[in-house]
Amino acid sequence: MNFEFPDKVKDLQARVAAFMDEHVYPLEHEYDRHVAEAGGWTTPPVLDDLKEKARAEGLWNLFMPDERYGAGLTNLEYAPLAEIMGRVEWAPEVFNCSAPDTGNMETLARYAGDEQKKQWLEPLLAGEIRSCFSMTEPAVASSDATNIECRITRDGEDYVINGRKWFSSGFANERCRLVIVMGKTAPDDPDRYRQQSMILVPKDAPGLRLERNPTTFGYSGAPGGHPEIVFEDVRVPASNILLGEGRGFEIAQGRLGPGRIHHCMRFIGSAQRALELMCQRAESRSAFGMKLSEHGSLREDIARSFCEIEQARLLTLRAADKMDREGNKAARDLIAAAKIVVPKMATEVIDRAMQVHGAKGFTEDTFLPRAWTWARYIRVGDGPDQVHMSSLARQLLRRYAG
Repeated sequence: MNFEFPDKVKDLQARVAAFMDEHVYPLEHEYDRHVAEAGGWTTPPVLDDLKEKARAEGLWNLFMPDERYGAGLTNLEYAPLAEIMGRVEWAPEVFNCSAPDTGNMETLARYAGDEQKKQWLEPLLAGEIRSCFSMTEPAVASSDATNIECRITRDGEDYVINGRKWFSSGFANERCRLVIVMGKTAPDDPDRYRQQSMILVPKDAPGLRLERNPTTFGYSGAPGGHPEIVFEDVRVPASNILLGEGRGFEIAQGRLGPGRIHHCMRFIGSAQRALELMCQRAESRSAFGMKLSEHGSLREDIARSFCEIEQARLLTLRAADKMDREGNKAARDLIAAAKIVVPKMATEVIDRAMQVHGAKGFTEDTFLPRAWTWARYIRVGDGPDQVHMSSLARQLLRRYAG
């Protein structure tokens, strides 16, 4: 694996970093006010301005490996750019690189038919609309996706959808137009992994409603949200099915592999920024007659944090490299390992930074509480730690004990 990025990636790194310095960081502490003034679930005009600037500078759809749709970067090449964006929670949207849209766009690019792409992928790539991914359900342990109860029933030339979902990322935003839903088309199929399908549902379909928008550690996730939504006899054309009945798990694995690595890349960025702030705070504050940075325990925290970030970064880059060279399926061991390691690392590093900042570390005066919240959440989102550890262990047992 070559750790030297090509010139085109170095150039993009410099340009994304400069854009963040000039346009994103100055607005960071005011962003919530802009969201509130826009109505909470409405994209604030200031974000539209940033998107227009980013697109004009060619910093758009950088995540998309297919040159027909985006920058044509490999997973490995995109990694340092995602890390820079991850230093501010909402920054990826500025570059049209935010979840769940990235995963949905990759899903549509890979699995959708021509008409589906024209209707949904093209406006998503242009940043004209946003989308939602709806898989998790409140009534079952969705970490085992075979438990999902939402029904997708064929009725003539339509499918009828009934079920209740939550943590349906992005649904609350007023620009959300598309919901990609996972549910069961064949609940009695003896192969539990062929019971599931994915289907495209317009957000304004009759019978689809937002029930409530729960908060995560007090954060609403505005302007996208992660609400609980209800499907009551929601009817869509049969042509809205993705790839065909029984292909839901296949699509999910294709979608979630890159998405998990994108999350890891972004959380490495937030952990790196937390370490930098920790060092700055330690040098600028004194207690008990000496700088905080002169206390041995704090120095250990700083050193440990650096080591953990570097380890996590190298693991994530190795996973991305293997995905590029051998495919997502072949890289599933490293994807699982990164998904286990990185969010836990980020919560621990950010927690140390919060501790060094004292009371300030728990307020909106720093990015730390929000960053910790989302890192902690993602230890469940995209699959709990325990599921990834179990899956990884099974792979290792087959490899070494078989």
